[in-house]
Amino acid sequence: MKSNRRNFMTSAAAGISSAAIASTLGNFNYVSAAQVTKSDTQSPYGPLKPTKDLTTGLPLLKLPAGFSYLTYGWTGQLMSDGRKTPGAHDGTGIIANKDGILTLCRNHELGGLGNSFADSLNTYDGKAPGGTTHVLFDSGEGKFVSSHASLSGTVRNCAGGVTPWGTWLTCEETVTGPEATSDPRYPSTHGWIFEVPANGQGDPRPLKAMGRFVHEAIAVDPETSYVYETEDRGTSGLYRFRPNTREKLHDGGTLEMLRVPGHPDLSKNVKPGAVYGDLEWVKIDDPELPHSPRTDNSLGVYMQGRKKGGTNFNRLEGIWYYDGSMFFDSTSGGNAKAGQIWELNIAENTLRLVFESPSKQVLNMPDNLAVSARGGLIVCEDCGVTTIQTPEGLKRYFPRLHALSPEKSEIHVFAENNAILEKSYDGIKAGDYRSSEWTGAHFSPDGQWLFANIQTPGFTVAITGPWGKGYL
Repeated sequence: MKSNRRNFMTSAAAGISSAAIASTLGNFNYVSAAQVTKSDTQSPYGPLKPTKDLTTGLPLLKLPAGFSYLTYGWTGQLMSDGRKTPGAHDGTGIIANKDGILTLCRNHELGGLGNSFADSLNTYDGKAPGGTTHVLFDSGEGKFVSSHASLSGTVRNCAGGVTPWGTWLTCEETVTGPEATSDPRYPSTHGWIFEVPANGQGDPRPLKAMGRFVHEAIAVDPETSYVYETEDRGTSGLYRFRPNTREKLHDGGTLEMLRVPGHPDLSKNVKPGAVYGDLEWVKIDDPELPHSPRTDNSLGVYMQGRKKGGTNFNRLEGIWYYDGSMFFDSTSGGNAKAGQIWELNIAENTLRLVFESPSKQVLNMPDNLAVSARGGLIVCEDCGVTTIQTPEGLKRYFPRLHALSPEKSEIHVFAENNAILEKSYDGIKAGDYRSSEWTGAHFSPDGQWLFANIQTPGFTVAITGPWGKGYL
């Protein structure tokens, strides 16, 4: 599948001009509204049903038959270092694999004022409660092993991402700080990326050359060590950081914003299957200049890029490197404002609209995403409860995990949040948590385990089953 996609895209992209190309990809790449309104019963994995967690015995998820899962690291549970597990579980990725013992780094999207949950040596701002935790998972035994704090003193760590050299890059989704236009109660500025190595000793020095803006996610091109960054605002850009030294981000580098010639805005009115070529990258002259949330005249990183012709998207969130391409999503992009999935082919220097959701029933607000070893995309929804009027009557959809095949032109629901606590569990109040978003979805190196989080009440899941039935 991997080689088929690359061979096809190589031939399709040959001779692309700077203007948008009227795509001839047809059903190979793009999923039309008529094609994607299938029910999840037509998924190759089968219909969903409430499935009991092997840890708690509670039916917290809806999954296809044959799949099982276990939960770990609920908010407030004691970690191996004696600290309580922070809440607001977000982006998560594997940064080490030692004989099947996987080291996961997990973001915690905590904002406001609070205390650091890590050691002082691994704390950036003592009044900021966000950060990362490390989680060890034995993929051979199928069990979680341990967890501990690795970085704190940050604000709203969102999707983040892994590097090929075995570290985690956090992403602060804010530009708050001590400036008069922001929040002077913070001693330090925020809106940065931090690096956390596999040994769990997070580096509290911000990577300022990578920009101060409302970060969401990153992905790294292993061939060049270039870091691609997304921005979660209603007006947002796609950025590229070119480090001065491979794999050493603290040595500085150059931040740039994507420019699609002739197309200043791709947030809507994009033709199905559109492909754009001759992409350019414009330099951000002052990557440390924040956009002020209270004024309109602040250039910030985004406006610096826009003034040089950078292209606008509507809320860029998840991004993932696979087979020479960066797949990323625009959470509120498209004419239905329900989401777009894009592919940036690095070698061919093209941008392709892989999928645009025609309605919230099909896909509503894609967020974190990852690519499986088989080339299928797993996509997290961040939408709350989606209520749709159908011919059968009013129907409610809770946040879902979607499987998307860029090759076969199909999308279907793989899982659904079904977290209801009829009574308190380990200090977490009883309640209906089905409206909480999915975060941090990614696969183990052998493709047998899918890790993800339910952000509230906050727990991590490891899912396994007959993946070979489909393309995940």
